[in-house]
Amino acid sequence: MEFKKRLRELRLEKGESQQQIGEIVGASKMGVSHWESGHSEPSIEQLKLLANHFNVTIDYLVGKSDIF
Repeated sequence: MEFKKRLRELRLEKGESQQQIGEIVGASKMGVSHWESGHSEPSIEQLKLLANHFNVTIDYLVGKSDIF
């Protein structure tokens, strides 16, 4: 699964908005929207924060693994 789909899936599972995710990783709602649409990608630091927030590995988050 691609990063953009996995991010959206994880966000919706937690019932969080794009705004809430943006606040956690220091991005705007529009920035998160761009990640979920595949128009841009987060920085390495933002990936770390996302993985920590969702309690998954970066490999899982970016679609390199199906193991959390």
